[in-house]
Amino acid sequence: MAYNWQFPEWPNFTYHISVLEPISLEFAQEYGQIQGLLQGLSTSLAQETLLQTIATEGVKNFEIEGEVVSRIEVLSSIKRNLGIDLSPDNQKDKRIKGIAQLLLEVRNSYLKPLSTEMLCHWHQLLFSHQSQISSGIWRTGSEPMQIISGAIGREIVHFQAPPSDSVPTEMERLVDWYNSASFPTESKISIALIKAAITHLYFESIHPFQDGNGRIGRALAEKALSQSLGLPVQLSLSLAIEEDRKAYYNALKNAQRSLEVTDWLIYFTQVILAAQRNAKEVVQFTLAKSKFFELHKDNLNESQLKVINKMFDQGTAGFEGGITAKKYMGITSVSKATATRHLQHLAEIGALIQTGAGRTVRYEMNLG
Repeated sequence: MAYNWQFPEWPNFTYHISVLEPISLEFAQEYGQIQGLLQGLSTSLAQETLLQTIATEGVKNFEIEGEVVSRIEVLSSIKRNLGIDLSPDNQKDKRIKGIAQLLLEVRNSYLKPLSTEMLCHWHQLLFSHQSQISSGIWRTGSEPMQIISGAIGREIVHFQAPPSDSVPTEMERLVDWYNSASFPTESKISIALIKAAITHLYFESIHPFQDGNGRIGRALAEKALSQSLGLPVQLSLSLAIEEDRKAYYNALKNAQRSLEVTDWLIYFTQVILAAQRNAKEVVQFTLAKSKFFELHKDNLNESQLKVINKMFDQGTAGFEGGITAKKYMGITSVSKATATRHLQHLAEIGALIQTGAGRTVRYEMNLG
């Protein structure tokens, strides 16, 4: 079986641009709507929306790789990197520090030309707090870089990347392509979508690092979008991909076996469209949060406010399983009787909605 990089025409990708027109139009509408919403936000609400979006990207970046991190810790790390949170850094999960630094760096440098030094710097940021990873350098060694699944002895090879000794040349060629690529359309939206999709596929096909290629590859797709549109996008590609990881890996595997990538472009541009729609939900969630506090802030005591903030920190996904008296006790260290009384008060004033009864009683945020 031949992989895309083994074809003589590599890396000359081909595609039919006409099939992308409907998706481009939909994205243009969604993009216009969210830009309008963002422009109407106050400075504090705009900042809150950005924090929630970056936090989601950070958490989902790990979930795609089968790893779990705390959303609250990711949010705290982002705030510290932005100078919003000046509290001591007691974070123990070193992975979180790296992803927060990477995501902010990608956003801040979106207009700069791509370079191999930039990519190695990103990788260094991602793994700078993990000494067991050789950060900021291309992979080396004679062992093939393979994407496999299955039990030991029955592995299935989905893809094999170019040999390590060709990576420096391949990456120079990718960077040259990225900085000078032209596309058969004058639509800024279409160019952004196509460039992001091909950039991600191109990078993942080279798989230049020993670890972290998925995270860097998604960051690179975000840069391609932002740079092409002339504004840093506010969306989470990782969230949209993680919603159906199997579809992502299947689409990527199929695309890496040919240089005709129309199907891949259709798939990935739909991912970007879904990510933009999810981002609109984040803006609407932030507005709902603001209205919630305007309505209830004078009726919340210190413990209740702490719990409500914890629930909001979970983002649009909400507090898993709702809030219970037991969870309330864990967050505030109050007694069970006090926790129950506080939750009942929050339900009475319309801040929370009670579901279930007896031992199954729990409460959800009321943002209606």
